[in-house]
Amino acid sequence: MRKILLATVAAIMATGAQAQEKTLESIGISVGLLGNPFFVATIKGIEARAKEINPDVQVTAVSADYDLNKQVSQIDSFIAAGTQIIMLNAVDAQAIAPAVARAKAAGVIVAAFDVSAPGADVTVMTDNVDAGRKACQYILDQLGGTGDVVIINGPASSSIIDRVAGCKEVFDAADGINVLSDDQNGQGSREGGLAVMQGLLTRFDKIDAVFAINDPTAIGAQLAAQQLGRSEFIITAVDGAPDIEEALKSGSGLIKASASQDPYVMAGEALEMGYEALQGNIPAEPTVLLEPELITADNIATYKGWTAAR
Repeated sequence: MRKILLATVAAIMATGAQAQEKTLESIGISVGLLGNPFFVATIKGIEARAKEINPDVQVTAVSADYDLNKQVSQIDSFIAAGTQIIMLNAVDAQAIAPAVARAKAAGVIVAAFDVSAPGADVTVMTDNVDAGRKACQYILDQLGGTGDVVIINGPASSSIIDRVAGCKEVFDAADGINVLSDDQNGQGSREGGLAVMQGLLTRFDKIDAVFAINDPTAIGAQLAAQQLGRSEFIITAVDGAPDIEEALKSGSGLIKASASQDPYVMAGEALEMGYEALQGNIPAEPTVLLEPELITADNIATYKGWTAAR
């Protein structure tokens, strides 16, 4: 899929070579939570690609902290500052639409990454339905098709909604799987995963498996289990982050699999497409989905990990 994207970008650049290019001067980035290493890597990917285009480009990155009102205010501030491209990791899959519309009406290019945003000019993200499907198929296979499971949910971004949908698709098709809980919001963070899992372990005497919507949530869930002396279940997640690499390499712990994505590459490619849109070159297919890979102890030795420098 990346090869297709790069070929498309190259073709667009060749076609528009005769036109006068606009200088890339300013980029605004709003991410869900800067405390998550995933989003730190996306910012690095955007900055690296932007500096290749123009070493003097001004890049401003802010954290929405999964607060819709805060992100809307950030977008409005970028608009007022005359920002050319807003790189958006939308914290709400639908409610962000008016802010995106205001940006576009002001002539700002909106490039969504990791998650979709209604009205965005271009979008690059992992196939999150498939990521959830793969992580939960692993659970199904390990349990032999029978067991009590929980899903630790998260904020209402499109990526999380899609991951849960993919997971439920697998569980719903299995008659022997009983979903004990799927609506608890771990806030996509280690602290949130810890708090939610503490509550779930108090409510349920037996849990066979947990699907966490991202790696920080999974790490928090594992910490809760350690604190309460519970070890009867396995955990899977999405991200393939460095912390999960270490956990899988050690062979210890409850986290057994994570559907990987590459935040550095993903965000860099979204910026590339956003820059082309700034030149007036909107691709015929403005949404690019990158295929996730399920990482387990069996294949961790060949996993290349995130592209961003550690």
